[in-house]
Parts: sequence; structure tokens; C-alpha cells
Amino acid sequence: MKHSNISVFVPHVGCPHKCSFCDQRTISGAQSLPHGRDVREVCEQALREVSSPENTEIAFFGGSFTAIPRDYMLELLEAAHEYVGEGRFRGIRCSTRPDCINAEVLELLKGFGVTAIELGAQSMKDEVLAANERGHTASDVVNASRLIKERGFELGLQMMTGLYKSSLADDMDTAKRIADLAPDTVRIYPVVVLRGTRLGQLYLSGEYAPAPFDEMVEVCADIMKLFTDRGIRVIKCGLHASEFVEQDMVAGYYHPAFRELCEAAIYRSSILHTIERELPDCRGKVTAEVSSRCISKAVGQKRANIEFFRERGLDLTIVGSETVPIYECKLRR
Repeated sequence: MKHSNISVFVPHVGCPHKCSFCDQRTISGAQSLPHGRDVREVCEQALREVSSPENTEIAFFGGSFTAIPRDYMLELLEAAHEYVGEGRFRGIRCSTRPDCINAEVLELLKGFGVTAIELGAQSMKDEVLAANERGHTASDVVNASRLIKERGFELGLQMMTGLYKSSLADDMDTAKRIADLAPDTVRIYPVVVLRGTRLGQLYLSGEYAPAPFDEMVEVCADIMKLFTDRGIRVIKCGLHASEFVEQDMVAGYYHPAFRELCEAAIYRSSILHTIERELPDCRGKVTAEVSSRCISKAVGQKRANIEFFRERGLDLTIVGSETVPIYECKLRR
């Protein structure tokens, strides 16, 4: 059964720092702070519309939830908690900063039915965190992750690629270090440079130069494959489509189907390596079996992968299989 979220955005109010890349109003599209009555309205509507509330969480996203004023956090939690339990939603999910987690906060969250906590790790390189004014260290990520897992919460970690002072190799190293923390879920956010942020200023001055888009797709594809191979669910790759982002971005890696681009790259690499290993001198017709859920991903946007192999003398057909694992393929002539 597919998991879903009922999202409530709590913009920048909870953040003690303004990171180089951040403009929460643009990212979330939120223009005002939600209150308890808003949470109740959202939940009431969702209960009428969601087909499987038992597999749905109320999710507080957008800022640093455990850093917002305590009375305000309790107001939101109390409202959400009314909709958790038998016949209602599975639990509550929130996102926060690694340095805003401690034992007391976790006990409070547990008491209100919070089931999952996502941490904005962003990078596991202290020099990158400092350059982007994150205000925490990689050790904070490690310590907060341990506390969250010890107390039985589902752990989610969020990382960003392409940050100021971070190389593509640094991004891959961050992914490996995040995988070593064994989170249940991850989100991958290739950086989007927004007008009015410090990163935007660094870009316009020439001090920050993002890597080429295609290279970032390849790195994010490798990161997605790494997490999948380690049994970690990738619940997001790329910033969600938003008119606000499209209006305010000046550079970076925004694409409304960024994840699909990455998954097409994973399949292109998988099929290519399998051909090189099993049919090294092959020309002509080849059929690749992939997971039945992933045929369009393997074909690629605008049949990009079919064209890639055609240019190499292969007439590739992609078909579905119920037995081939995701991101793998099985060849036949």
C-alpha cells in the first residue's frame, strides 16, 4: 500500500539560521503561518478524500518544527493528534534541524503521536555546512540520528547536492555517510539558486558556479542507486514543481521531472553495463526486461534511452517483468 502525507507547511519561523540557499516562502509557496484551526480543516478534508488514512501521516514540513516557539508547536501538535489513531491517520511526521533534537523534545513528540522525524542534514562535510551558514555540524546529524532511532521513530534524512563549496565527489561522500546512518527514508534536493538568497548573490558575482546539469543528473542517479541498494527508500529527488520556484530561480537544478531523469540515467547505465558484460559485441535487436512498474523510466523521457542505444547500433526494446528487481535488467536476443 502506497504511503502518503497530508502536508502542512510551517515556513521559516522555526529556523535559527538563514542558510545560503533558503527562501522558504518561495520553496513552499506558503504565505502565512498555519494554526490549529488550519490543521483541523486540512485533516477533516483529507479524511473525506484519502482512501487509506491508516497509511497516511500528517506532515509538518517547511521549517524546523522543533525550533518553533514551544506554545505554537504544541498548538499544532494538539490539533494534529486529534486525527491520529484508529480509523484516522497513521501518525505525524515532522522535519527539523539536527541541532534541534534532544531527549526532552523527542519525549514530547512521542506523546503526541509523532511517528517519523526528518532531519535536514544537507551535507556531511563541515566545511560545506559552514560555507552555507547551516549552523550545525556533521556530528550533530550523527548524534540526532542516533537519538531518533533509539527512541523508535522512523528516521528520514535530507541531503542537498551542488551546494556552494561542495564538489560532486563531496556529494557522493555525503550520500555514503548518510547511508551508513541507516535512515528509513531519504530526500535528495539538488540545489536551486533563488533570487534574493546569499547563494543567488554568490552565483551572480561569479563566486559560485554550479556543475553542469547533466553531470548533476548522473551523480543524483548514482546516489539514488546507492540508497536503493542499501534498502533506504528515496521518497523525493528534486524540488517539487512550483510556480514560485520557476519565477524566482536564477540557476541550479530545477526540473519538474528531475527524479525521472535520474531514474532514466540509472536504467541507461544498468542496461549498458549488462550489455557490455553479457553481449559485448552485440549489434541489432536486443530486448531488456525491467520491472513492470518502471518501463517508462527505462525508456526515458522522449525515448532518450532508446535513442542512446540506437546511436550505438542497438535496436532496443524494453518490456516489463514481474520478477526483475527495480533498476536491474535482464537481456534476451
